[in-house]
Amino acid sequence: MTRPPARSIFPAAALAAALALPAAPAAAQMITVATNADIRSTNPGVNRDDNTDAVILHIVEGLVAYREDGTVGPLLAERVDMSEDGRTYTFGLRRGVKFHNGAEMTSADVLWSWNRLMDPKTDWRCRNEFDGRGLFKVEAVEAPDAATVTMRIDRPSALFLATLARTDCGMTAVIHKDSVNADGSWQRPVGTGPFKLGDWRRGQQVILERFADYASLPGPRDGYTGGKRPLVEQVKFLVVPDPSTVKAALLSGAVDASDVPDADLEELKGNPAVVLKSAPTPVMHGILLQTRDPVLADVRVRQAISAALDTAEIVAAVSNGLGRPNASIVSMASAYHGAVQREAVKHDPARAKKLLAEAGYRGQPIKLIANKRPVVPSFAVAVIAQAMMQAVGLNVEIEVLEWATQLDRYQKGTYQMMSFSYSARFDPALSYEQVSGPKDKQSRKVWDDAEGLAMLEQVMTVTARDQRQALFDRMHRRFIETVPMIVLYNGVDSVAHSKRIEGYEPWLGAKPRLWEVRVTQ
Repeated sequence: MTRPPARSIFPAAALAAALALPAAPAAAQMITVATNADIRSTNPGVNRDDNTDAVILHIVEGLVAYREDGTVGPLLAERVDMSEDGRTYTFGLRRGVKFHNGAEMTSADVLWSWNRLMDPKTDWRCRNEFDGRGLFKVEAVEAPDAATVTMRIDRPSALFLATLARTDCGMTAVIHKDSVNADGSWQRPVGTGPFKLGDWRRGQQVILERFADYASLPGPRDGYTGGKRPLVEQVKFLVVPDPSTVKAALLSGAVDASDVPDADLEELKGNPAVVLKSAPTPVMHGILLQTRDPVLADVRVRQAISAALDTAEIVAAVSNGLGRPNASIVSMASAYHGAVQREAVKHDPARAKKLLAEAGYRGQPIKLIANKRPVVPSFAVAVIAQAMMQAVGLNVEIEVLEWATQLDRYQKGTYQMMSFSYSARFDPALSYEQVSGPKDKQSRKVWDDAEGLAMLEQVMTVTARDQRQALFDRMHRRFIETVPMIVLYNGVDSVAHSKRIEGYEPWLGAKPRLWEVRVTQ
């Protein structure tokens, strides 16, 4: 095969140095991490939510992954080259990488994994990002030799690698074909990650076991790439829905680490039994408005809702003063968050009432869906927002649902309003992509606006910083004008861990990472 002219995207990984790393002694102790809900499945990027991703991405890996700073780096690929026309990517695979069944990874495994994900029967969440329904199409994937994979897309894209690395896509995981049964049905993940699946007791716990033959990259941990040595024999994700129980378990030593609700931070600050740490995240909290609903289809009603909300008061109350209001899809931690992104709709009850009168609103009921998961402010936001909307004459009722039911309603677009949180995306274009798209094809999308979608297509293609900034500025102003969603603030990831473990750190990915974590006591 003749390869196109290429330029290197990443420097070659120091594979020899990685293989030369001494095996770290694994402590016999288990690390127990509390999680507020069970995983949905073990099938990466298929039947998933954020909790599921957090567990499964200890087991499986992709060609590339997000670094600590939100950029993309190599993982199972040692090197990635891009052709001059921006359409062909050549992945040079790392040698000596093994699956959990002992088989060595080759390009044939990458090709098999890709074809399985792109099979409609798999129901991969991200298939529509690669099959032409998104902003590019993968036209061909080939394996010219055992250590090389090429992918050709139909047009240049600034976000092709970032999409491959997405955590909600299961990092486009490379798995062994032993992961499925003879009929192609899912069995269990046989991946290349630092831990392998041990025991899953539904509704109770997931136990991961150290993969002794894991080939870690050299150096320190770096997001989902870099050093990823498994330093303990087992990791247990224990399902503990009640935050007060989690807090008691942390203080007693029954749980080693957990996310901590903002409300508990003050109480835990001075406690000698735990260590508290925080990091900003691109997690996005807000209120969705169904633009195809008969009442909310009138943009003046949506604008009235936006004007009725005192977002500063809501954010201060639901985040215990830790969060900062952000009306933009662009995370406050992003380099693209500037003066325009700080523009927001002013709290103006009088304007809200005027807009409702102009729209002919006559008190039709509006249901605001929320859930009571302790790790998100869904219900607290709904309660405060309801009072503010009622104050301007909006007839808003709160409907509390279990998270699984709410997620199903979100996926189908069957709601009027919803207090909702989006998981982290590192590039602002991907944050916009989460909420933007044609509703006829993707019911879960929130912003189905021709002008907005045209700008999104541009920003996903151009690579020049100034051009992208100008587009993000225009998109923000259009978004707050059309009001498909009211963005409230970005998350802060606060964790607590016992003093018996070392190396447990929060980061902007807002998911626990148990590699490079050791027991010291």
